[in-house]
Amino acid sequence: MRDDPQVVALVVRARKGEQDAWDDIVERYSPLLWSVCLRYRLSNADALDVAQTVWLRLVEHLAELREPAALPGWIAMVAQRECLRQYRLTRRRQDAEQALEIDLKDDSAVVHEEVERAQRDLALRTALAHLPEYCRTLLACFLSETPLSYAQISERLGVPIGGIGPQRARCLTKLRRSPYLSGFVGAEED
Repeated sequence: MRDDPQVVALVVRARKGEQDAWDDIVERYSPLLWSVCLRYRLSNADALDVAQTVWLRLVEHLAELREPAALPGWIAMVAQRECLRQYRLTRRRQDAEQALEIDLKDDSAVVHEEVERAQRDLALRTALAHLPEYCRTLLACFLSETPLSYAQISERLGVPIGGIGPQRARCLTKLRRSPYLSGFVGAEED
């Protein structure tokens, strides 16, 4: 490292709080700072953030700089660290935004499916409610959590076992033809 008397003088004056020295440091080393930012291909806004952070770090740590002539190397090193930090933050933000977009797409699909299912269930309940009493009772025997056997249905409804299947088929046909189910898959017209 070369002992540049101009750099040493600028650092000494800046440590004393001379505004002109600070202005000279910023003017002299801004191109170095920007060249580091360019290597990381940061956006202008991110590069400005990095520059502000580097100058702030210099204000905070100038008194701790052991070798005043090392100022250009210190600025370059801090700029590299800040560029890398900014790059990582930007990547995390972009990844989070992409994940959010994916989550929102997934959520909207789930919400759409739930709405569709709720509409279908409502239409089915409405169609069932408009069936004749006998059909509602017969179909309820098959739809309970523990469906009844044909023997149990026969006993409960007083219908011969052989008549349950055909009656169930007729009730299901009436259900499919219900105008309340006309907008859903499986609705049939005669």
